[in-house]
Amino acid sequence: MPEKIDIHGVKLDNVTMDEALDIVLQMLNENTPHKIFTPNAEIIMQAQRDESLKQLLNSADLLVADGAGVVLASMILGRRLKEKVSGVDLVKRLLINTDRRMTSFFILGGKPGVAEQASINILSEFPRANVVGFQNGYFTEEECPDIIRQINASKAEVLLVGLGAPKQEKWIDAHIHELKCKVVMGVGGTIDVLAGTASLAPEFMRKAGLEWLYRLIKEPYRYKRMMDLPRFMNLTFKTRFRKGKQA
Repeated sequence: MPEKIDIHGVKLDNVTMDEALDIVLQMLNENTPHKIFTPNAEIIMQAQRDESLKQLLNSADLLVADGAGVVLASMILGRRLKEKVSGVDLVKRLLINTDRRMTSFFILGGKPGVAEQASINILSEFPRANVVGFQNGYFTEEECPDIIRQINASKAEVLLVGLGAPKQEKWIDAHIHELKCKVVMGVGGTIDVLAGTASLAPEFMRKAGLEWLYRLIKEPYRYKRMMDLPRFMNLTFKTRFRKGKQA
């Protein structure tokens, strides 16, 4: 099992992207469902205000750091994560790997038409990625039993859930034992990226840890949520200072 790195009570798996992919591929060889979450700094801050969310995140079978800010925090706290393992990049690596191992996917989330377009794009670029079903994210709790039956009937190995955080993590945790998929992963806006309705930050911004700035420019209405980023770094420096005084 990977080493755990504690970032404000959220215990992340210390893995590289290659190691994370290997773990997911091993999960595909097993018959029980596995939860994968990819928290960033915003989600970790939400977990400071919601103890049940923190416990839920820590119950994941694989919990990876989606964000340069989380990796930076690990360095400040003195227990460095190996690297950022973003949800969108991990999904893409899994799709690329279908050249070696055909894998079936069900896509759940996004606005009406988005999951369908993502499916079309995936099948076009990754012919051995078998998309066996899709469903938009606009459904009620009363509709969940039918949706779960649809997912299970599809015999999908991987369920990609893009309902936004923390809704997707809570939905996965609530229904994991009803699902027959081998891997159930919260993927946030990855479905929109795969559909082409959203774009990733340019590579130089991603490498520089400036994805938050790109998102803010593209979606200025997110500014209130993004206030959690300076709060996250403030908490990190306070924690480091407190540990330093205790040493």
